[in-house]
Amino acid sequence: MRSLLNALQEGRLVELPDSDKGKSLEYLANLIEAVPDLPSTPELYEAMMARERAMNTGLGMGVACPHVRAPGTGELLSAVGWSPKGIDYGAPDGKKVHLVVMYYIPDSQKNVYLKEVSSLAGAVRREGGVQPIANAEDIATVRERLLDWVGAAIEASIPEAKARMIRLESRQAVAEAAPLAPAAGTIQVAPVYVLQMPEQKPLVLAQQPELAVALEKEERLTTLLQPRTQFDSAGYRLVFRNATPYQNGRVLHEYWAVKLGGR
Repeated sequence: MRSLLNALQEGRLVELPDSDKGKSLEYLANLIEAVPDLPSTPELYEAMMARERAMNTGLGMGVACPHVRAPGTGELLSAVGWSPKGIDYGAPDGKKVHLVVMYYIPDSQKNVYLKEVSSLAGAVRREGGVQPIANAEDIATVRERLLDWVGAAIEASIPEAKARMIRLESRQAVAEAAPLAPAAGTIQVAPVYVLQMPEQKPLVLAQQPELAVALEKEERLTTLLQPRTQFDSAGYRLVFRNATPYQNGRVLHEYWAVKLGGR
């Protein structure tokens, strides 16, 4: 359950702002794509939906685990969405989904992923279903109950004394990590395009007008674009996705802009 625990520690637990399945999955895919150092995956959402159309990823009991595979090595990553209203997911048991755990699975992590999903399903069964999360009052309660599930999965696989120690350490790690991910509407993930032209100031296209204006006023912008990595500006983290060269020395840089509430 390491991937799920990391998602809780790193702020990738959110209340889904929409009960539509496609929009909810796109929202979570954007969170995964914004993870620093993740290889550029411009078609992650499309690949996720193609797999979903081929095989519904609802586990039953109100839980779904959509996923996408990627070549090579790297860490198993997840993002977690909570839907109080429930999503008409088309799950085999016909129940609405209240918990969506989305996975990014490098080839080297296939077995780890299978073990994690098996542990998650076991934790849900032990709780008698997803109702403790579906009926939660707020996102803080959801995180607390997910930590209980992580602890239960640990306790099911290792001796009792060691399980209690790890469970305590896990809770302490989450408490010391970044502040709780904000509720729906306070986390923003949006595409940003920067057109770089020889001997001219870069042109910025963004859904947030204030971000576009701030970036165009950023004197270091040309320098910040060169490493093709993430950088912070105007209260946003710009996560590099792709750069496409065009004629006359022009380059179109694509980023995800991520802003967390309170930052």
